[in-house]
Amino acid sequence: MIPEKIVNLQKHPIEEINYRKNCKAKLDLKGALVMENFLTDESLDHLQSESRDLHHLAYFCHQNHNAYLLEPEPELSYEHIRNLEQTSDKGCVTHDQIPLNSPIRTLYEWSVFQSFLEAILSNKIFPYTDNLSSININYFEHGQQLGWHYDNASFAVTLMVQAPDHGGEFQYLEHLRNFEKSDQGFAKTEDVVKGRLQCKKLNMNDGALVLFKGRNSLHRVSPVTSNKSRILVTLNYNTEPGIMLSELARMTFFGRLE
Repeated sequence: MIPEKIVNLQKHPIEEINYRKNCKAKLDLKGALVMENFLTDESLDHLQSESRDLHHLAYFCHQNHNAYLLEPEPELSYEHIRNLEQTSDKGCVTHDQIPLNSPIRTLYEWSVFQSFLEAILSNKIFPYTDNLSSININYFEHGQQLGWHYDNASFAVTLMVQAPDHGGEFQYLEHLRNFEKSDQGFAKTEDVVKGRLQCKKLNMNDGALVLFKGRNSLHRVSPVTSNKSRILVTLNYNTEPGIMLSELARMTFFGRLE
């Protein structure tokens, strides 16, 4: 499938300078950008069918972690928000398991799409050098979730393939910490996690492209409560060339190193 058949260019003219400026302004203001109907109907149908066919290859993992994705701080109690355990569980299909003719490979490598991302993220972007991490298909089955956390990366790029009928909501609240100034925002983080501070919900339908700046925005995916899975693709880029996902992360999320 050629790139121009993958993206709904009438709705999302990603080559146009003014369109890029508008997207960048929205992302900078809110820390999140949802581009509904980003995929054409044809490419969405292909991707939904492909993700179902690849489901049997997914590696499912269960992980306990804190919101900061760091080792526990021994000087603080395990009830402190810095150490308080969150739960994440999902299945993942790795880059090397995705067919060479897949539209998501074509989109990921398309120079126009990469140029669009670089323009609105204000960063050069590069693929991972390992063969597992650049493109992942993620499956959240009934009862599975992504626990509250901040991202280590400065941005995330995802495609919603299939939204569940119930649950699986992307919930967040921006600007709770300031990573750059070493302000961990413990009080507000705890207020969100314990339900004392209301979070926001990011709605996204099948075929939406979502850009999210999660380094300073606390976020989670609530447990899926339907039998229809939540399926999304993460398009993973680095701001520097030659980077591999760590061995610990590869073993945790993929169950193998190569």
